[in-house]
Amino acid sequence: MMYIIDSYAWIEYFIGSNKGEVLRRLFNEQKNRFLTIECCLAEIMGWALNNKQDFDQLFKAIRANSTITPITEHNWIDAAKERFEQRKSQKDFGLIDAVILAKQKEFNCKIISGDRHFKNIGNVVFLA
Repeated sequence: MMYIIDSYAWIEYFIGSNKGEVLRRLFNEQKNRFLTIECCLAEIMGWALNNKQDFDQLFKAIRANSTITPITEHNWIDAAKERFEQRKSQKDFGLIDAVILAKQKEFNCKIISGDRHFKNIGNVVFLA
């Protein structure tokens, strides 16, 4: 199975929470492949700065466990459409979350997240 790991899931993994344990277990299954969308790196860097964490070490872990995937111009366009649709039911649905959904459709995979914006969306492993 292929998964996109969003920032929320990475942070839970880094702090060693019970929610992060789900990701740890998925890493141990050989058949799984993981993607991290490059925009999530900025969110993780922001978290690292706010929490006095060494981003270089976090970045090494991200690269060791997932493939960092770029965002194309078509992804941005698809994300704008996705955000428009999501905001019909979630007024504060963000563009980064919409990019993740656009990439999910591109790769036909699941998202791993605990972000409330993904709670009622299909093909999401929701960390609760």
